[in-house]
Amino acid sequence: MTGSVALRRAEPADARAAADVWLRSFRAALPTVVRTRSDDDVREYFRDVVVPERETWVAEAAGGAIVGVMVLREEQLSQLYLDPAWRGHGIGDRFVALAKERSPGGLTLWTFQVNKPAHRFYERHGFTAVESTDGSGNEEREPDVRYVWRP
Repeated sequence: MTGSVALRRAEPADARAAADVWLRSFRAALPTVVRTRSDDDVREYFRDVVVPERETWVAEAAGGAIVGVMVLREEQLSQLYLDPAWRGHGIGDRFVALAKERSPGGLTLWTFQVNKPAHRFYERHGFTAVESTDGSGNEEREPDVRYVWRP
């Protein structure tokens, strides 16, 4: 895990690697959450929707490996996932700083209630929990929490 990591806008060729980061991270961070999409469905979604239609950023390690992905939709931070081997290296902090720069009026995001490390991470970055749900509004049917950051 040595060398620099660059944050840059995702290109179409990054879609599969970004999806694979999402898949590895989801499995590691949320082992009890039942996914409703297959690995191939996730890869297709990144290829056909996320990268071409959303403001998608990747963290690229020296040597070209994609080790993180962040997706913004206006004021919503809709995805922030890191390869499990690259957690704790400040990449998530850099992604949040970039999201705040890109959306200086504020941000909102959802995370699952079971993801306590994410709660601590976002709260450390000034986000406040403003709503909890029973999960009926997400495809996983998993209770979640909405966080908001305002400057």
